[in-house]
Amino acid sequence: MPPAVGDLGLRKVRQAEQKRRGPFTRERGARQRLQTARGVEAPPIDKRIGDVIRHVRLERGLTLGDVGSAAGISVAMLSRFETAHSSASPLLLARICSALGINLSTLFGEVEQTRKEAEFIKSSDNVEVVRAGAKHGYSYRLLSHRQRRRFEPFLISIDKRSKTYPRFQHQGTEFVYMLKGRMQYQFEKRTLLVGPGDALTFSGQIPHGPEKILDDHVQFITMLICAEELPGDRASLPVQM
Repeated sequence: MPPAVGDLGLRKVRQAEQKRRGPFTRERGARQRLQTARGVEAPPIDKRIGDVIRHVRLERGLTLGDVGSAAGISVAMLSRFETAHSSASPLLLARICSALGINLSTLFGEVEQTRKEAEFIKSSDNVEVVRAGAKHGYSYRLLSHRQRRRFEPFLISIDKRSKTYPRFQHQGTEFVYMLKGRMQYQFEKRTLLVGPGDALTFSGQIPHGPEKILDDHVQFITMLICAEELPGDRASLPVQM
């Protein structure tokens, strides 16, 4: 039985409406899928900057008046920056950072860290980098690509072809976790036999480093953690012994 004329008219209206709404529906669906893939969507940049400024200010025990006076801006304006009701120019951000006792690179490093997004790096994407031990035959692979100098994780490989074992000294704390092989590791005047599964944590200001490689190849993870930003490649400077 052919459909009634009324049914045909209603079907055409529905088809026209779906066609009209099609691009909007597809765009909304794409946004929803993107948010699902990302997990929690990152807050806007102005909110992340404001959150960091407020966190650092409170951490240092400073009031809005203290920072505003030192930066040469009103309390109301600084409050608007912290609550993301206004955007601060680069010049104003530099003045606020100076009042807080940090620099712009530290601020944006903190802002990047507040994105709440996980960083996943495939083994094929590990980047080999040059550090002070590279000239002694050490291989360094950086395990995090975030531009942040307070936390640096490395995968380090050394073999017996390395004839010299320098001592290193730097700011912050160092954590070492052995993956493969055995070595004698020295920090200050103490020497430890370190094997797979062993872990060390110590002040980076104490001269430290491998003393002797006992197997053909050793591999371990090192994490450098510092309360302040590490300048340049000073994360691991060899000590003149």
